[in-house]
Formats: sequence, structure tokens, C-alpha cells
Amino acid sequence: MKFLRLLAFPFALIYGLITMIRNKMFDLGLFPVTEFKEVPLVGVGNLTVGGTGKTPHVEYIVKVLGGQYKLATLSRGYGRKTSGFLVAEEGMTTLQIGDEPKQFRHRFSKDVTVAVDGNRVRGVKKLLAIANGTQVILLDDVFQHRRIKPGLQILLTDYSQLYYQDQMMPTGNLREFKSGAKRADVIIVTKTPDMFSPLERKRIMKDLQAEAYQKIFFSTIRYGNFIPLRGSVGLEEVQRNDCFAGGFTVFLMTGIANAHALEYYLKDKVKELIPYKFRDHHEFSASDLLRLQELFTACTNPNKIILTTEKDAMRLEKPELREYIGALPLYYVPIEIAFHDHDQEEFDKLLFQYVRSHAINRRVSQS
Repeated sequence: MKFLRLLAFPFALIYGLITMIRNKMFDLGLFPVTEFKEVPLVGVGNLTVGGTGKTPHVEYIVKVLGGQYKLATLSRGYGRKTSGFLVAEEGMTTLQIGDEPKQFRHRFSKDVTVAVDGNRVRGVKKLLAIANGTQVILLDDVFQHRRIKPGLQILLTDYSQLYYQDQMMPTGNLREFKSGAKRADVIIVTKTPDMFSPLERKRIMKDLQAEAYQKIFFSTIRYGNFIPLRGSVGLEEVQRNDCFAGGFTVFLMTGIANAHALEYYLKDKVKELIPYKFRDHHEFSASDLLRLQELFTACTNPNKIILTTEKDAMRLEKPELREYIGALPLYYVPIEIAFHDHDQEEFDKLLFQYVRSHAINRRVSQS
């Protein structure tokens, strides 16, 4: 592996130089950058290729602001087969809108306008035209989309692979050099352990070498009970602690960039954990489920279930897979994020201060 990374180093250097030159063009004003002063734009993104927890962090922001403001989310809609601007509607599949937008639509229903557009500038303009009264727009995975400038830019970095420890693609997972982190207003270290010492926090803050204007927060994952996938027949919600205490074998089917945190969470709590992995954003097929059914049937433990992530569940909800899903005890585990220490209070305060700094929101009552 080290030898292959060494061979890839020249390509990583070339890729890094290309992204650096591109960023410099934007910094110098040679490439146009659009700002929207009339509405607050909150951007959530990362320096790496997926796996930092963008989706649950966007959902957290929706929950914090949603009670007081009319919100919209705008994503690229990675993996969809459609193009241009599209508003997510009930019944749309991931092939139409992508898995993250489908999950937003599933979680928040009609309370939030969920839209996709690869061109974020056009997407914001369309949202402002059709979603009357929109007070905040959340831009998902926008850090490298330099043609639009969010008023509040949030950068996520995974605790298990902090961006300052990473390398440029294809040697590592960075989309651009680490210096790009300077564009962030907020840096959130995600997926930290539940038990997180002040000394470790201090060390990471020192190593991040944040600018004076940047705020640093630390978040962790909270897992919910196991929810039956829509279409699964006769299944009820499973209390995760009952599963942990019952000597269960768990088949974990994932098609996400980084399943390590979920695997780590489960491995010491169940009798046996059997990973069934696919590449990120994998569109599941009937053959995938038939193979899973074979593995599941061959397992002799009577206490057994199939578990997947909520994002993967969105890609399983396709008409052509219903008959296969109905034959399996297939559940997904919802996740939420929480902050350490006083970070939640400080982060929420920062969010509200930014949103209320815009004229259209100044009349909203204080929380």
C-alpha cells in the first residue's frame, strides 16, 4: 500500500497544483464569485472526499433554525440521473435527486424546501424565485464550489483522519491543499469519541492552527433505535439495547464513504458483526440483495438482523427492490450529532447571530 501511495505521489502533486491555481484565480477575482446579500447562506463541506458527516450536520442546523425560519437546502444531488434544478417531491428516488436530498426530504417532509442543482448560483436564484419567504438556505457539500460564497462557511474534518494529517488525492483523500481550510469561518471536528478529554481537545486545536477569525467545535455521533426499512413486511422498531443484550449477529450493509465509526460502535456490542460493503453512493441491485439473503440464511444464529445506514436506506427504496426487501429483516440506524461541553450553546448562538444579521430576519423573535 505504501509503495502504491509513493507511485501516486506525482499525480497527487499535479492535482494539488491544479486546485491551488484554480483557488488562486478565485482569490484574485479572475474567476467570478457570487454573493447573496439578501438571504443568509450557510455552507457545509469538507476538504476530503466524503465521510465527515455532512448530512447529519446539515440536519442538525435544520433542527436548530427550523422552528423560527423558513429553510431550504441545496445539494448537487450526487449520483442522480437527472440534470439541472429540481425540487425534491414525495416518491422521488435517489436516481432523480440523490441520496442526501432524499434523506432531507424524508426527515423534514414539507417543512423544508429540498432542491438539487450542480450550479449552486443558479440553484439559489431558482429557490429565491419559487420558495417565497425563504429566510435561510443551507448549501450541502459546497466548500470547493467557489463560484458561490456562503456568508457562513462550515468545514468538517473527521477525528479519525484530520485534514492536516491527510494527503492530496490519489495519495490521500484531500480534494485540495490543507491551506484551503483558511476559507472556513467554522471548523467542526466530527465523530469524536464520547469520552473526549480536555487535553486531546487542546492538542487538536493547536494542531489545526486555526486563524483568529475561525471558531472550532467538536461533535460526536448519537445512534438511534433500529427502524424497519419502508417496504419490509411485519417489522417493528428494534430497541438497540435489546439487540446488544440478545447475542445478535448483525449483517451491516453499507455503501457510504466511511463506515468505520458505525462498525466501531457495533463490534463490541453484538455477538457477531458481518460487514457487507459497497462503494460510496452505490445503487443497490436485486443481485446485491439476493447475495445478502444467501449469507443471512446461512447464518445459524437465530438472533440475527440486517442493518444499514439511513443514507443507504434511501437508495434501497426503489420499486424494483420491494419484493426483495420484503423478504429480509432489514433495518436502518438513524444518527444525530451532539456537541461536547459547551460547544452546542456556542455553535447555536453563532448560527442565530449570523442569520439575524440579515435584514429579512431581524424581526424574528430572539430564541
